[in-house]
Amino acid sequence: MATLLLRFQAPLQSWGISSLFTERDTAREPSKSGVIGLLCAALGRERSADVSDLASLRMGVRVDREGTLEMDYQTSANAFTAEGKVSKNAVVSKRYYLADAVFLVGLEGPLEILRSLDEAVCHPKWQLYLGRKAFPPSLPVWLPNGLCQGSLEDEIRAYPALVEGDEKMRLILEDVEGQFQRRDVPLNFYRRTFTTRSVRMELCPRPEEKGA
Repeated sequence: MATLLLRFQAPLQSWGISSLFTERDTAREPSKSGVIGLLCAALGRERSADVSDLASLRMGVRVDREGTLEMDYQTSANAFTAEGKVSKNAVVSKRYYLADAVFLVGLEGPLEILRSLDEAVCHPKWQLYLGRKAFPPSLPVWLPNGLCQGSLEDEIRAYPALVEGDEKMRLILEDVEGQFQRRDVPLNFYRRTFTTRSVRMELCPRPEEKGA
């Protein structure tokens, strides 16, 4: 097994996990469905394509900067209601997002798959964005030394800090024995079907040096 590390940094990010109708939420860190969606864009995969190879990768997130949870309002015309009808009036929705957050995302799996993803993220076929199409990354997602031979735990802990911050950083690791459940593993983006994974959360020391 190998590990691929990616940088998620932008003025705004949003990682919806349970959004319904006029309430569009965000998790406090990238969701697995959002990360896989970004990888699909890099590869040029259609929404109806099989994503089982990407979903099988083990994911971890290191929170280099938590960011600030913000909310704004948006209006839309001709929106569908919960009854499946088109509203005659403008619909107001709440949109939540993270401002100034920075994440190091790690994916563990077979080297051949990760090598193809590393190349795709370096030269993406479609525009990459962090949760919503209006939120492109401010720095490249690809890291020049992001493809590593070590385990997910070792590599994500040791990689130099992306920004300055607190002495401890939050770490979220996919773990079959983890105490938290996340329903964010995509089975099919076109049909919007998902399954559940387990994660564990812990704190890790911040490396002293900054990354590339």
